[in-house]
Amino acid sequence: MNVLFLGLGKYLSVSGRGIYLDLMRVFRSHGHHVCIVGSMESGKDAYTLQEEDGAFLLRVRTGRIVKTNLIEKGINTLLVEPRYIKAIDACFRDVKFDLVLYPTPPITFLNVVKHIKKRDGAVSYLMLKDIFPQNAVDLGMMKKSGPKSVMYSWFRQKEKNLYAVSDHIGCMSQANVEYLLKHNPEIPSDKVGICPNSTDIVDQSVSEEKRGEIRKKYRIPEDRTVFIYGGNLGKPQGIPFLIECLKACRDLEDAFFLVIGNGTEYGKLEKYAQQSGQQNFRLMQRLPKEDYDAMAGAADVGMIFLDHRFTIPNFPSRLLSCLSAKLPVLAVTDPNTDIGKVIEEGKFGWWCESNDAQKFRDKVCTIMKTDRSSMKEAAFAYLKEHYSSEHVYRIITETSGWKEEEEKPYD
Repeated sequence: MNVLFLGLGKYLSVSGRGIYLDLMRVFRSHGHHVCIVGSMESGKDAYTLQEEDGAFLLRVRTGRIVKTNLIEKGINTLLVEPRYIKAIDACFRDVKFDLVLYPTPPITFLNVVKHIKKRDGAVSYLMLKDIFPQNAVDLGMMKKSGPKSVMYSWFRQKEKNLYAVSDHIGCMSQANVEYLLKHNPEIPSDKVGICPNSTDIVDQSVSEEKRGEIRKKYRIPEDRTVFIYGGNLGKPQGIPFLIECLKACRDLEDAFFLVIGNGTEYGKLEKYAQQSGQQNFRLMQRLPKEDYDAMAGAADVGMIFLDHRFTIPNFPSRLLSCLSAKLPVLAVTDPNTDIGKVIEEGKFGWWCESNDAQKFRDKVCTIMKTDRSSMKEAAFAYLKEHYSSEHVYRIITETSGWKEEEEKPYD
């Protein structure tokens, strides 16, 4: 089968780590021919093409889409589709793709998907990782009414059109399936199913000796229960509430909170760290993946935060790194996501709502008194059973009607 993956990631190598690259390598391992399309902000060429172990990586120059002004971002976003179509046709005009895969965000691949379906008759599979523009409405970044509603209406129509052109839609959890069908009743229920975040299964836990070395290297107390959060520090994570949680726990001498990452709200945490002088909290800039994985392995509990205003059921991929490190998980979220339900039913963690810092403190105190040894193995077992790239590969190929014996070379 010839597979085309469309993303906006700045993929530098097919061998890189990440939920999409991991998945595409599984496709390749089953004998499928894979082309991964990603972006690059700048370069002298409109696109570059490289081959690694039988898989192709096509990088398209898009200009700056993030960390830039609204005008430049808007123009470059509108130009993504024609630039991708031109690059794909130039490099693969003689290739007939059988399957086109694409995640959200973004929702701006509509015309690329339509083009490949019309050109090749490909089956289209949407991996729904975010529900936009509703998430922007939840956080007050867009309005459904008034003068500022034009942008919402435009993106909402784009979203509906993307759902319509998709032959199959894979959602991260059951709550996502139910939300999508409730708010988009025109979508046939039989084309929507669960297709969770996934990763290569790698045991990222560390030995007691290594754990001590890592804590000593980064000056992390060896005799405390370490709660770690790593990843984006933006509006979706509800950073003001995270700060309230830290304040509520500042007198807990047996707990230590480690926050690692970057994002638009990093400055708020940095200001709090400087002004409060809180002794059981440390903020660090984003680390290289290998360093962060080692740090996570030396912690005791992973944390996930989501803003309480969300009405959409987010399901952060950050859960995967916690499970890989065999970390029990404390999810602090809105009540609409089912990640807390999954964690508690899987017996590898706890959940509390992200609107009461005292309840967070109570949960932390409970965790420190809990024997967590069985939770570590339960976390890794759940990862292997539900979130392996191989598992998601099977979901996608079976849903799209592909059988192993049908594999064929490029046309």
